[in-house]
Amino acid sequence: MALLNFRRRDPGQGPARGTGPGAGAEVEALLDDFSIEVMPRTAAKVDDFRALLPEGTRVYIAHIEGTPIEDMVATAKRLSGDGFGVMPHFPARIIADQAMLGDWIARYQGEAGVDQALLLAGGVTTPLGDFDSSMQLMESGLFDKAGFTHLHVAGHPEGNRDIDPDGGTAHVDEALRWKQAFSERTDAEMAITTQFVFDAAPVISWAEGLREAGITLPVHVGIAGSAKLQTLIRYAMACGVGPSLKVLQKRAMDVTRLVKPYEPTEVVEALAAYRAAHPDSNIARLHFFPLGGIAAAARWASAHGGDAAQPAAAAAGDRTP
Repeated sequence: MALLNFRRRDPGQGPARGTGPGAGAEVEALLDDFSIEVMPRTAAKVDDFRALLPEGTRVYIAHIEGTPIEDMVATAKRLSGDGFGVMPHFPARIIADQAMLGDWIARYQGEAGVDQALLLAGGVTTPLGDFDSSMQLMESGLFDKAGFTHLHVAGHPEGNRDIDPDGGTAHVDEALRWKQAFSERTDAEMAITTQFVFDAAPVISWAEGLREAGITLPVHVGIAGSAKLQTLIRYAMACGVGPSLKVLQKRAMDVTRLVKPYEPTEVVEALAAYRAAHPDSNIARLHFFPLGGIAAAARWASAHGGDAAQPAAAAAGDRTP
């Protein structure tokens, strides 16, 4: 029996959407300290991150196979210099060996002051070297030795056929149990950052299952930023997004909504309402995948996140005499 089977939402849990008078405050609370993901090539198109993101925003840098480590480190250095927290991806299956892993860590620390990382297997079917999983990266001991303060791992509320080809959750469950145990013996703060979702129900059921299984790591829920609906459907199918893809497919059937850009308002309101009603939930923060562009995702967050979500440059301007 799978450890983390999805459970249907109990009608007694309250509304699926945060439409009451407190919805705005609930959304602002969930958006506080949100994070966002970039790639070197997308970051290069942004003239000024401080005009888009709040001071100190954690920015993940996705490492796609074939991206030179020099480009990754240069992007990290730029973002760190702008005052943002930088969390580069370390995809196990494109790291040849322990020497390469140590070199990457040293470059990020020495050139960009990085002390946090997202550890994941990576989207490569056949490992290019010695590492096959994020657990092996953790077992190397190099992140602890380097004094990394935050280690995040990937979560898959709707399953991951790369890990469990049969559509089950056995291997994902086992990995999460291992990571929970690892979190209890490392000084680094750990969290789970999920694949993007379009429906709150599956991620809520999944998060509840985690707690029932004794997995208490904070969950940073992946949210797709504002984008054209066709773009999101393409990404969702490529990334294996499961049940919540139906939300997009249903929207696509409505011609009046098809021509409008998708915005994550509904799913964020639902997650915010749930967290407000369940303050002990391990749903902690939001992480944006800017599939429609970094600026679009940042603008949506600043429009809904209150004072804490305002761009660093605007906040600094407010303080100028």
